[in-house]
Order: sequence, then C-alpha cells, then structure tokens
Amino acid sequence: MIDEKLALVPHKPGCYLMKDKNNIIIYVGKSKNLKNRLSSYFKSSHTGKTAMLVRDIVTFDYIITSSELEALLLEINLIKKHDPKYNILLRDDKSYPYIEITNEKVFRLVIVRNPNMKKNRNTKLFGPYPNVTAAKKVVDMLNRIYPLRKCRTYEKKVCLYYHIKECLGYCEKDIDDNVINEMKQEIISFFNGNHKIITDKLKTLMDNASNKLQFEKALEYKELLDYISITLERQKVELDDNLNRDIIGYYEKNNYLVVAMLFIRGGKLLDHNTNIFPMIDTLEEELITYISKFYDKHKIKPNEVIVPDIVDKDILTKAFDINFFTPQKGKKKKMLDLAIDNAKNYYNEQISIISKDEEASTKSLEELASILNIDKLSRIELFDNSNLFGTFNVSGMVVFIDGKPCKNEYRKFKITNDVNDDYGTMREVIYRRYFRVLKDNLPRPDLIIVDGGIGQLNVAREVLQELNLNIPSAGLKKDDKHNTNTLVGLDPIRIIEVDKRSNLFFLLTKMQDEVHNFTINYHRQIRSKGSISSILDNIEGIGQVRKNKLLKKYRTITNIKKASIEELNQILPNNVSIRLKELLENL
Repeated sequence: MIDEKLALVPHKPGCYLMKDKNNIIIYVGKSKNLKNRLSSYFKSSHTGKTAMLVRDIVTFDYIITSSELEALLLEINLIKKHDPKYNILLRDDKSYPYIEITNEKVFRLVIVRNPNMKKNRNTKLFGPYPNVTAAKKVVDMLNRIYPLRKCRTYEKKVCLYYHIKECLGYCEKDIDDNVINEMKQEIISFFNGNHKIITDKLKTLMDNASNKLQFEKALEYKELLDYISITLERQKVELDDNLNRDIIGYYEKNNYLVVAMLFIRGGKLLDHNTNIFPMIDTLEEELITYISKFYDKHKIKPNEVIVPDIVDKDILTKAFDINFFTPQKGKKKKMLDLAIDNAKNYYNEQISIISKDEEASTKSLEELASILNIDKLSRIELFDNSNLFGTFNVSGMVVFIDGKPCKNEYRKFKITNDVNDDYGTMREVIYRRYFRVLKDNLPRPDLIIVDGGIGQLNVAREVLQELNLNIPSAGLKKDDKHNTNTLVGLDPIRIIEVDKRSNLFFLLTKMQDEVHNFTINYHRQIRSKGSISSILDNIEGIGQVRKNKLLKKYRTITNIKKASIEELNQILPNNVSIRLKELLENL
C-alpha cells in the first residue's frame, strides 16, 4: 500500500503526516520535495528514533503547498493540532518567563510566562529569561531600589512595605504622576542596557545609609551593587550596539542534535538555553522546525537572529518578520562560533548520561513488555485515585512515552460520585478517559496501569471491554509503607514480583510516584477551594438544618476548627462532631 501511495506523490513542497495502525498521526514533517523526502523513509536504512518511527508507520497522508514558506507555517499548525508523539522538539518546553511593566496607572513589575495571552494590553515586556531565578533576582533588586507598588489589588491601608520605605503607599497617598513616570523610564532604560542610573542610585542609597550609621542597610545596598557589577561583567560581549539579538548554534553527532541559543538584550548577554534531542528528519529540517516552533511560541521578537549557514534564512525571515542572517566574519561571526562551541560542549557533557538513561529505559520497557506478553511498549497511561473520608473525590492520569513523563498530556478528573467507592471511582475515570479517546480519535496507550490490585484491575478491564477496546492493563500494588511492591498482570491474573534492584523496578516506582504526587496535588487544590458549605454537605449526619446552625454560629472553617467537641455537641450528635473534627484536621 505504501509503495502504491509513494508512486503518486509529486515532487512539490508540502507537509506529510505519518500514521500508525490505529490511524493516529504520529509524526508531521515538511519538505520542499515531498516525493524525495517520503521515499527516503521507506527506501533507506535508519537507526535510532527514525527507525522506531518507520516501524510504526502503516500509512501516510500529504498536503501539497504552493511554497516552502507555506509548508513551514502549515507544519507548525499541524504539530500544534495533533501533537504527534515523534515530534519531540520542545514537547514539554515551558514558555520562558519575561519581566513585565504592567499597564496600570501605578505600574508593577511582575514575571509572566505567557506574554502571548496578554493581547491588547499595552505592557512593556523584557526577556526572555530561560533562567527564572535570574528574572526573580532582577525584579527583587528593582523592588528594593525603587518604592514600587507591590500588591496586586489595593489594600485598605498602607502595609509593611510603606513603613520600610519600599512603597510610596499608593493605596492611601496621592502620588504625583511625574514621580511614577520617572521611575518607569529609569527602569525601562535599565532593561535597555543603561545600568548607570541604577548603580548611581545604589551608591547614593549606600552612602546615605552609611552616613546615618545604618550599616546593615548600607551592606545590603553594597551587595546589590556587587551583584549588578558581577552580572554585567559576565554579560560583556564584544558587540558595541544596544540591539536585541538571538544567536543560534548547533552540533550534530550520532543522530543527536544540540541547539544552543544565546540571548543578547541591550547589547548584553542576558542568558542562554541549550537542548539536545534525537534526530528524525534531516539536519536542515530539524533546525528549521526547532527555530520555527521557538519563534512561533515566543512572540517578543529580537531585532535580528544570527544562524548557521545551513539554515534557510529567507523562509524564516518571511515567516517571522525578523532579520535572520549568517555573518561571514567579524565580531558577530565570533558570537556564532561561541554558540556552536556551547552546543558541542553540551553534547560532550550530556551524551553519556542520555545514552545510559535511554538504554536503561529501553531495557526496562522491553522487560515489562515481555512480562505482560505485549509486543511493544512506548506509551503508558497511569491512574491514581484520591479522597478524604469520601469527600473531594478525584483521579489523576499521567503519561509516559518511552520511559519519560509527557507532562502536557497529564489529565485531572473530578469524580461525580463523591463517596468513598474506589471501584466506582476507577470505573468512572477509565470510562471517561477512553470514551474520549474513541470520540476524539486520541492516541491509544500500549499499556494502562492502575494503582491497586486485582479488584481495581478487573474494573478497568470490564470498562475497556464495554468500550470494545483491546488495550493491555496492569496494576501496581504498594506495601504498608507505601512503597512499590508488586505488579499485577492479566490474562491470566497473576502477582508478579519485580526485583527491587532492577531498572524495571526503578521505572515502575518513578511512574507510580509521579501519578500519586500529581493526583495528591490536585486533591489539595480541590480541598483548598472547597467552601465551608460544600465541606459540610459531604459529612453524613449534617443535614440542611444542622448546616444552617453551624454556619450561623461559626461562619468560617477556622472557627469550627477551634471549637471543641463539647461545643459542637450543642448542635451535632457526638459521633458526627468527632467525624467533622477528624475531617477538618486533615484540611
């Protein structure tokens, strides 16, 4: 079938979509010549991730475009839409934080991760900061130097920041707009590379504190001054202008690609970021895809981007309206060489660790597949339930692909039946998840793992059979100390002891801990948001009349917590009072 389809593919630009046996899209790519690119997958030998991809391909589709630029933009949108499992570039990458000067009459300095979501807001954004700690240090430093507004919503009266002279008391005082605007312009100037205003201000504050014999305060200002001096020394680059630019270098070896990015803002080296990943496509296509996904995700653009010569600069320039170019000599060429050196060094540092980790994961998955009589394991979905005395009943699902957590595919479930029924909870969450998988044609896992023993496993299997889904499933049991103990298999049902010194045991423990922590954190969120009324509604023995009496007398959970059993017994029976106190002590 594939050979027949290949014969019909034209020598034109476009995108291709690889599909597996379930007709799920597992990879999206683009090419200026679809015929040649698709033929290379099926008529050449491959290793690594590419070989794994080719083994999973059952069929493919393709979309012809009028140009390479159109193919690039289409590829970005298709990857966003389908999130194919083999398009691993930046799969779990979070948006880099920026520092925002808010668009308010009295502005604040805040750290934001998704500036793209702040459309139609005339804010000032500076960054990106791949190192969020660096961004926090900058914001803390400026808040110390300038008496800025700290609170998100105005308080009714001045707070501690006003009394220690780190806020002008905007909630009570009428502050001149010129004072606020002057601070804003100085801070903007600092972000644009002019650090003299800040250092001069710090020196003045330090001298004033010293003259007043406030030596501890003077020392704090000196430490801030030293921090700026050290940071500026580290940021020195040979470029003399104040432009914002990114510099991208790469290193490729043994089917692994490292991409190193240097971020220069206001003529200073602000930060850097480096990623390593296995290659599936050609080197040129991998680089183009990486760069495209980065600038599609981060809307705050630099003035220019320096890239290696292998990259198609014209397409990127048209796609993102940024000047992409390759310097041939001079200071900018030295900066490009520096980015390439960073990439090479990162490869040498990481490759042995990555290789060992991948080898251990591969062997563990092969062992697990063998134990459970499964042909191949890649995608595993794990479930855990959590409740407190039958209230705030929730479940969590985590996804591991090739032994690695895929956090953007984690899912939370608030269970509708709020009683302490573990089997009922398992039935509901498995049904909801895999009905959705069928309805939306989502990727199906190679294995489902539930937290629990034979009972929970049987419930999961019954639901899957009702949905006519043939997905292998297993259970993970814990001992009395909440440590991973045994694996429960089906067909036939059996308890499988796993060597606690093996890589498989470490992988199973890692997965079980991940789903447990994810679910517990969600449970805590739900509990923290639960109102006093909803908490009382979930306690047997408290009806509407008793609930109204408790609300009228105590008003808040804190007040009920403080009440003694004897006091609660004035409204409730003794056993209900004890039950209520037990629940509240765990909130």
